[in-house]
Parts: sequence; C-alpha cells; structure tokens
Amino acid sequence: MRDLFNVENKLVLVTGGSRGIGEMIARAFVLNGARVLISSRNTGACDALAEDLAQQGSCEALPFDLANAEGVAGLAVRLEQSYGRLDVLVNNAGATWGAPLDDFPESGWDKTVNLNLKTPFFLTQKLLPALRRAASADAPARVINIASIDGLSPPEFNSFAYSASKAGLLMLTRHMARKLAADNILVNAIAPGFFSSKMTEATLEEIGEEVLKATPLGRLGTPDDIGGVALFLAARASAFLTGAIIPCDGGLSTTGR
Repeated sequence: MRDLFNVENKLVLVTGGSRGIGEMIARAFVLNGARVLISSRNTGACDALAEDLAQQGSCEALPFDLANAEGVAGLAVRLEQSYGRLDVLVNNAGATWGAPLDDFPESGWDKTVNLNLKTPFFLTQKLLPALRRAASADAPARVINIASIDGLSPPEFNSFAYSASKAGLLMLTRHMARKLAADNILVNAIAPGFFSSKMTEATLEEIGEEVLKATPLGRLGTPDDIGGVALFLAARASAFLTGAIIPCDGGLSTTGR
C-alpha cells in the first residue's frame, strides 16, 4: 500500500496552465515531485509562472495557442522532440462565452466549443505516441480532462456553448477511456464547481453569496481541493479507474442543485 499517491518524476503536461485551475493543478504536481510542463497562449504569463514554480521543483513553459490546429500540432511536435514520452496529460485549456439565447453569436459558440471540446480530442490524439511509450500495465499513462459541473446539469447562466462543450467533454472522456484501455491509458475527468479564478471573477461578484448558500460545504474550492483530485487521478491509487467523472464542487452538483 505504499506510494499510492506518489507522482515523483512523472512527466505531466497541463494546458491552460498559467492561471486559474490550471495553475492550481500545475503547482500541486510540482510540489509533489513531478516534472511539469505548462502550456498557455500567453507566452509572458506562461514563462513567468514556470520560472516561479521552478524555484520549488521542476517546471518548464511550452507556450502555444491551442485554439487553432497549428498550435495543437506545434505543442505535440515540441513535446515529441524534446521528451518523447508523456505520463500525464491534463486537458485544462478552456474558454466561456455568455449571451442571451436569442443573440448568442456563432463566433462565441465556435471559440468556446473548439477550445473546450475539439482541442482536447486532437491534442490527445497527437500525443498518443508519447502516452503509449510511457504506459504499461503496471503504470498506466493518464489523460485528465477538466470539465465542469455545468456539463452535468444546466446552469442558470447564458453560457450555452460552455455547458454543451463540457457535457460533450464528459462523453468524450468515457468514449476515449473505452478505446484506450487496451493501450494502458486511463482517461478520467474532473468536473469542478466554483473556484476563485479570472474566469469566475465576474460571476462570483454577482452571485457569490447565492453560490455559497447552494453549496453544502459552504465555501469555494481551494488549490488543495482541485490539486488533490488531479494527483489522485495521476497516481497508482487510481489505477483501476477509467471513464470516471469526479465532481469537485463541495457537493453543489450532487446534493445542492
């Protein structure tokens, strides 16, 4: 039973890793001895965070814009050339868009769905050779998709593309888990609730009190909360788990809605 949660020396790629939940997850892996790569379209933010985290462990920046096919392909080629293998892929890069149903623009739909659903599929596809090299029956490789509780039940907000894309990511998680099990690649998803981040800042300013009242645990998520679930899904403790969706929301989606 020793080392069930050990992730030391695992090579971990976190997309959207320069801020928010991505930064929380990247930091958790660094502090627990993993070799972490963070990717973000913001080169300056990506480099700055990697430099900061490198003071506490192993972290390097691989800045690419994953909103387009060129960025996805570029990141995959760079990882292949520089590392050749990958133990854990955390598909976290994402976007949201809010507009009334009658006025929701196609541009907002495309931006959100492409980054939240299309990018995780094609990045995983292009990184399969590296994941397969790292995988074995005793130590499977991992894909961790960061979805949302908005993919589990409809939110109150006018974020139609976001909820649809996250629901799609949950089904994609299950489908890929079924297909990749034979390759010793486990695919699971985390469905976060409300965490304090740039993406949720405006929402929390508007309805933060209502969110806390609706959350059985009565608080927002912390870096330890989301980092702990990600570490579990990357470690030997979860080796018999694939196609799973884990809400990390203080009970909001399971008992509070």
